[in-house]
Amino acid sequence: MHETLGTTPWGFAALAAAALLVGFSKTAVSGANTVSLAIFAAVLPARASTGVLLPILIFGDILAVLTYRRHAHWPTLWRLFPAVAAGVVAGTAFLALAGDGAVRTSIGAILLLMAGVTVWRRRRSQAPEPERAATRADRAKAGSYGVLGGFTTMVANAGGPVMSMYLLSAGFRKLGFLGTSAWFFLIVNSAKVPFSVGLGLIDGRSLLLDAALVAFVVPGALLGRACVDRIDQRLFEQLVIAATVLGGLQLLLR
Repeated sequence: MHETLGTTPWGFAALAAAALLVGFSKTAVSGANTVSLAIFAAVLPARASTGVLLPILIFGDILAVLTYRRHAHWPTLWRLFPAVAAGVVAGTAFLALAGDGAVRTSIGAILLLMAGVTVWRRRRSQAPEPERAATRADRAKAGSYGVLGGFTTMVANAGGPVMSMYLLSAGFRKLGFLGTSAWFFLIVNSAKVPFSVGLGLIDGRSLLLDAALVAFVVPGALLGRACVDRIDQRLFEQLVIAATVLGGLQLLLR
């Protein structure tokens, strides 16, 4: 862990704004927390920032599950989890070996690729309904997105945009999207904690900073819940894709 997690008043204000955005993203526009990821990495050392951000994300996940728990599509989740587990293991190995620059470049390129593929697919044909029986192609797609999602969420807490692209490509409507995403990330982010502790990314100092920041997640989540009903499906999808592109560019250009 970095020697210090102390921040200036302006740095703490930026982290507080990023924590508020985490809450908003969890209950309104999933993928927008890639901006939070970039802020944390700018204010704190890159590796340390992932350990500080993870408990804040988990708190946001809990709020999202409490809000949208009835809207999850569990068959989709069960298709994803085995591949995600493999991605988390691969991400742990990569994080232990790779430098910050390689991590940022890899994740940024993946996010932009996923956004481009999703836009291309949606322009070519109508996306299938998630409620139908899964085909072999569906399972293959779930496997590829699952590995990428597990990898990116482990190395940079950036799995949100990858999963957003998968859920959009699978034809999820707004509430089903948010409910499925909420349960997915609560389970996956909680499972990442032992790996992050083992890598030294979470310790007593990082948790003290989390304790000061976590209260800012709540107003963000309430704001997101108030806004989500006012966002139509087309705008919702455009905002998710735009947040993904922005997050990818920020990681590539830092």
